[in-house]
Amino acid sequence: MSYLETTHNVYKEAALTPDVGLCCTTNPIWELPGLKIPTIMQEMNYGCGSTVHARDLTNNPQMLYVGVGGGMELLQFAYFNRNKGGVIGLDVVDEMLEASRKNFIVAEEQNDWFQSDFVDLRKGDAMALPVADNSIDVAAQNCLFNIFKSDDLKKAIAEMYRVLKPHGKLVMSDPTCEQPMNDELRNDERLRALCLSGSLSIADYVKALTDAGFGTIEIRARKPYRILDPKSYPTAELIYIESIEVAAIKDPMPADGPCVFTGKAAIYYGSETYFDDGLGHTLSKNQPLAICDKTAAALQALGRDDIYISESTFHYDGGGCC
Repeated sequence: MSYLETTHNVYKEAALTPDVGLCCTTNPIWELPGLKIPTIMQEMNYGCGSTVHARDLTNNPQMLYVGVGGGMELLQFAYFNRNKGGVIGLDVVDEMLEASRKNFIVAEEQNDWFQSDFVDLRKGDAMALPVADNSIDVAAQNCLFNIFKSDDLKKAIAEMYRVLKPHGKLVMSDPTCEQPMNDELRNDERLRALCLSGSLSIADYVKALTDAGFGTIEIRARKPYRILDPKSYPTAELIYIESIEVAAIKDPMPADGPCVFTGKAAIYYGSETYFDDGLGHTLSKNQPLAICDKTAAALQALGRDDIYISESTFHYDGGGCC
């Protein structure tokens, strides 16, 4: 049995019998004004963060969500586009699609604004999306891509890039791990399906996105996730896994490489009212400016004693230099 077949079976079981906390940390559920999330959707929240950010979802964006879970994030996305088919929900597991359909009926009963046809549920593979080129404003996946092995991950990211409109966003949440994992962990199909042993480092995760052509990367959150301890898993050392929330934007690739925001900021504190580096970056005195890692390196290379560059906070909330 391949790791993809194992994954299919794990989530088939999770669709038929909801498993609170399966594979992922169950985050606190936020509800918007007038939005009620049914309990069954919360129980089937098989994600490690959130991909729903209001700043991404203005002006009725066309949305795609891959790996529907119990439909919770599909419902949250539909809140921002209350039109037939405004959100496409895609899954390869029939039972998960059926569970979402049933859950949407409950959501209709609890939300007078919601109609099930706001969400277009489709069966399909993340590596061959049944979606037209350049047709999606915001695509999302939560705790899915970390399951894929290298070649399949490249295909899945390339497919997301293909369907996004220019400047469209791919919003993701996935486990990451900065420590090396042994081959026994990496090749354990069930642990990979449970979002534990497929985790990449943040640098490798970002590289997979920029290799696909995404010109801007925003790391929006980095949080504790899981521990793999020697008593419970085939590892000689304790392994710490984190989850990150990331947006990859289909911007043109700059000639000098991608703009990757990891939460760095520059603060100018010199004698003038501002500092202009001549490359499009103006730092007002004593006002922090969010900067990408590339700009941070360029400013540091100037060797000035009146500009402070912060370390990465791994939280970026817009308003940056690029």
